[in-house]
Amino acid sequence: MISTKTIEAIRDRVEIVAVISESVKLARKGRSFVGLCPFHQEKTPSFNVNADKGFFYCFGCKEKGNVFDFLMKVEGLTFPEAARRLADRAGIEIEETATDAERREADAARRAVDDLYAVNQLAAHWFERQLREHASARTAWDELRRRGLASSSGDPLEDVPPNVKDALQAFRIGYAPPTWDGLTHFLAQQGISPVTATKVGLIAPRKTGAGHYDWFRHRLLFAILDVQGRVIGFSGRILPDPETGDVDKQSPKYINSPESPIYQKGHSLFGLYQARQSIRKHDEAILVEGNFDVVSLHARGIDNVVAPLGTAFTALQAKLLRRYAPVVTLLFDGDLAGKKATREARETCRAGGLVAKVAVLSGAKDPDDFVRERGPEALTQAVRAARGILEHLIEDTLDETFVRGDAHERAARVHEAVKLIASEDDPTVRAMAQTYADGIAQRIGLPDAASFRLLKDTVTRALAEASREGAPRGQGSAAPREGQEAQNVVHPSGSGGPKNSPPITDISPWRARSRDQREEIGLSILGCFLDFPDLIDDPGCEEAIRELEGDAALAVAILSSSTSASAPPVPSSPAFPPTSPQKAGQKIGLDVLEILAHVPAAIHTFAAQRLASPRHEHREEARVELVSNAQKLKRLGLSRQKAQVVEALHRIERTGDPAAEDALLREMDRRAREKHGL
Repeated sequence: MISTKTIEAIRDRVEIVAVISESVKLARKGRSFVGLCPFHQEKTPSFNVNADKGFFYCFGCKEKGNVFDFLMKVEGLTFPEAARRLADRAGIEIEETATDAERREADAARRAVDDLYAVNQLAAHWFERQLREHASARTAWDELRRRGLASSSGDPLEDVPPNVKDALQAFRIGYAPPTWDGLTHFLAQQGISPVTATKVGLIAPRKTGAGHYDWFRHRLLFAILDVQGRVIGFSGRILPDPETGDVDKQSPKYINSPESPIYQKGHSLFGLYQARQSIRKHDEAILVEGNFDVVSLHARGIDNVVAPLGTAFTALQAKLLRRYAPVVTLLFDGDLAGKKATREARETCRAGGLVAKVAVLSGAKDPDDFVRERGPEALTQAVRAARGILEHLIEDTLDETFVRGDAHERAARVHEAVKLIASEDDPTVRAMAQTYADGIAQRIGLPDAASFRLLKDTVTRALAEASREGAPRGQGSAAPREGQEAQNVVHPSGSGGPKNSPPITDISPWRARSRDQREEIGLSILGCFLDFPDLIDDPGCEEAIRELEGDAALAVAILSSSTSASAPPVPSSPAFPPTSPQKAGQKIGLDVLEILAHVPAAIHTFAAQRLASPRHEHREEARVELVSNAQKLKRLGLSRQKAQVVEALHRIERTGDPAAEDALLREMDRRAREKHGL
């Protein structure tokens, strides 16, 4: 494991603004930097980066984190990968918290994995060169021409639109020659161990005799990249025989690399590395079935497209895609296999936290055929017209063939549609049961009112049962939302009071006048401390800490334990010069996320926003506001105490105790003098 000392050194020495500005255009605004959020689509910048705190926060989508989180979210890295990337950037030597033996073992394992990436990289270069130079590659170019990805005559890349050239390069399209050992000999010349090449499935040992043979032969090759752009495998499409022009019908259409330590087909998505930025920009991904669908759409400017890798769409792939966008539009082929894949994808998307929609292409064409015949605008329109997957599946179940079925088939289809609706766990969708029932009846043209009512009753009953089964216990008592407090009541006897006794609301004058005001002032004081944490140690601000109560007091206590006036300043860069001079104490010793993890939930959003976008640019301004608000809190506290004394005085008057009454009057006088500073 990477040591805490190394992590702290990275956090202190790496400038978060410089890292984020490589992906997001940032502009200075006060003590923060703002830009368009990379995690959702927006027109007005709401993404804030605070260099002092090493923290980012989006006021729109609520994404937040430190420099490690940014790399993990944007590039799909693990924490150790992000830490090593940043350490290399800052010239920091990684310190491991392991024994020498464990460190040597880890280094050896890391080198072995790096060797696998390296041999795949070499193979990708070789395949690309074979596409340009090998005589038999003409069949590969013919396939690319057929799909509009190469020039029809002469140089295959002559007069090809820039988008097409970019796509061929981005997807590292190559060619595996028909010879049995071309790649095997090349790797041997490069000093690559056949054991390493075998581990990633580039070559395989011969079944008889010594030596190895190439896994891919006479195929058009697509490189499979991980989210960091490293080659983890290949996918090869069958091509016609270069001599006869015949296609071997016994061979599979596609052959993918076998699974290896760096490639598991159910964990990766074809085209995600190339599409990741566009997916973030559109806040939506398009999922297609085939490699050529992905490349063809990218080549025509529709570049938020990915595909599974020779397998059904898996929950792990859905979760991977969810890192980049919350919505996926399924654009599968219109054949039976495509319809089956769409149905299966519903549960997969739900498991991965994706909102799924379905786009339908007229003529049951695949996306590659459709975009070549109708153009990218027509395909974009089809994607825009996509419907929710539940609505699509119901429409598909009760399509125009419904009326041609016999009674048993119709009943089975109606039952299937009812099950689809009832299986929806979203309460809002369940509430639309009546609308769905009406839509079903209109769609299938039920001939009489009795049948119509029967269908609606069936749907409604199914939904009611699903609601009862899925409802959480205690649903009848709604909890207050974040930032909304439950009403404070005082019961006549103890904390609960008798069941039949109505609660008596505490309507003390001080509570009616100042409760919300005290909370508002308390948050203002907390905000000043978040802007300049070293104010916690300022003697002039001690009174403010004493007067705080509730969530704000707890948050200041957490902040107090993490302040570090000696933390090194964030280095400046030519692109982002330092702000105007500030006094020490803007830095926080602990990771900001560690602090937020302990801040009460009711004020969590306030604290995150204030840490990312401080309101005060100068320390003295924050101090003046803080001291002023402390005085306000003190006066409100004295008013509260006075109200309590007045209530007590009324009770004493009713009992007739002159000594107690005199003592209370003297206490009132003392507090009045204290309130006015006398």
